[in-house]
Amino acid sequence: MTTPDSPPLVSPSPCPAPPPSLPSSPVPSSPAPSSSSLPAPPSLPPTGEVMVLALGRKKQRVLIALSILPNLFLAFLLSSDPLITLSSPHHCHLPGPLPSPEVLNASLPWEKGERPKDSGGLSQCKQYVNGSQSPVVDCEAGWDYNVTEGLRNNIVTEWDLVCDQYWLVPVEEVCFILGVLTGCLGLGYAADRLGRSKTLLTSLTLSVVFGVLVCVSPYPSIFIVMRFCLAAASAGVYLTLYITRLELCEPSLRLVVTMLAGLMTVAGELLLLAVALGCQSWRGLLGAGAAPLTLFLSYGIPGVFPESPRWLLLSERSGDLNSFTERRNSNRDVRDDESFTELDSEPAPSSSPHLSFPELFHSRNIWKNLCVLGFTSFISHGISHCYSSFRGDVRGTAPSFYWTYLLSVCAGGGAWLLLWATVDRCGRRGILLLAMTMTGLASLILLGLMEYLSETAITVFSVLGLFSSQATASLCILFTAEIMPTIIRGSGVGAVLALGCVGRLSSPLMDLRNHYGYFLHHVVYSSLALLAVLSILLLPESKRKPLPQTLADGEQYRRPPLGRRRRDNVPLLATPNPET
Repeated sequence: MTTPDSPPLVSPSPCPAPPPSLPSSPVPSSPAPSSSSLPAPPSLPPTGEVMVLALGRKKQRVLIALSILPNLFLAFLLSSDPLITLSSPHHCHLPGPLPSPEVLNASLPWEKGERPKDSGGLSQCKQYVNGSQSPVVDCEAGWDYNVTEGLRNNIVTEWDLVCDQYWLVPVEEVCFILGVLTGCLGLGYAADRLGRSKTLLTSLTLSVVFGVLVCVSPYPSIFIVMRFCLAAASAGVYLTLYITRLELCEPSLRLVVTMLAGLMTVAGELLLLAVALGCQSWRGLLGAGAAPLTLFLSYGIPGVFPESPRWLLLSERSGDLNSFTERRNSNRDVRDDESFTELDSEPAPSSSPHLSFPELFHSRNIWKNLCVLGFTSFISHGISHCYSSFRGDVRGTAPSFYWTYLLSVCAGGGAWLLLWATVDRCGRRGILLLAMTMTGLASLILLGLMEYLSETAITVFSVLGLFSSQATASLCILFTAEIMPTIIRGSGVGAVLALGCVGRLSSPLMDLRNHYGYFLHHVVYSSLALLAVLSILLLPESKRKPLPQTLADGEQYRRPPLGRRRRDNVPLLATPNPET
């Protein structure tokens, strides 16, 4: 009940004011306040979380599913390199029918093994002249391949990339990794400046075009160039979908959705092996990955896969913001929700800033987080190759290709399940610290005790190191996407992925040197892994926190205290002493 002297009550909700004919007080002498005298409700700028909820739960789930599905076929383009570059046992082609072992022993010289404890075997690149066992010459009529694993027809067997031409295989692997690095940096920056939707459609179109050109490449040089371009375009698709998917989720869904996308990639890698066993041709294998991507070009149809709502808040595209308001008005569940009235207001000037390079240069906290996560990504991607090849480097008996491939894929799937079970409970920083510590310990045990470990123990610690390194690499990308502000999220995640590619370059370079110096290579990575453990302590915690939008928001993500501080009862301490 109000009195004539009391001020009129103002409702915070946007409900209409009472009609002027009705008094606001039972006292007949009090004048009724008109609707024009009521102050307007405060105009609040829309936030990223509100923009996501404005889509509606059903629309949000559909968009997340659409962002996860392409990962199944991207695995064909990004994970097919081990299959198409696998070198099978071979020897010089001999005239006549299939030679017997006696003919091979009489026609081919014996060579010592290049790895420790490798007894050697028949030469793969030399032969005797006319079987006389006197002069030794290079293979004159090509090579015969004994293909028992992988594709029967890959680039090695089709173009005879063996012996003097084998250097082209590591060059192709290096160019492929450099293509991924280029795509992460270039298209990640384009996603921040042009928008997620435009960059995604451009990357998809380029992936389809270069996927077709790779399949029809007639020479190794053309193939290497087209693979570089295909790797860059495919990396752009993967990166753009990753950050768009994360920006469509509220904090409670980010880990689950990222885990499902990771498991979809694992399923694509398993499907890749199954298709390879069926088609037995590298052209058909790459075509099977590029052809389904044409279906995802339908994302360019208006309304199918809209622009990221968080990115729209940082742009001046008010028309797209109004489309979210229309979506809210047409949604029966949220039409009457008072929390969505802030979408009716135009974004404040501070909500749509342009990237200020001087401000970015002086954002020390963002640079610190980016450097720590990039360094950790570099170590985790580079050291995983050491675990995959450790048994062959030490014992001279490399495991089969199927065992190595399936072990790596299953370790990646298990790493995602571990992250799903622990990260939301223990925090990003704690699990990243644990995974990196396990990576370094497994490496130190293998290096320090390799003379005393059995074959089973070497396998167990190699699997442990591979598992923990893949968990570290996966969590690094998620961590980066959560603490980088929206205005530079594409560039930040792309930079961390690019540093991971730099770490992966050690694998083809070691293959080019036939794993000479593997021990020093492993020691360097193990030492850097221990340094990465210490640097992880400088990272903030992003568990259940909203995604930052601007550089100022990103600067607020700082390292929490290592130990719990004692919390005093502030109201009690603030109570004045009545005796004083």
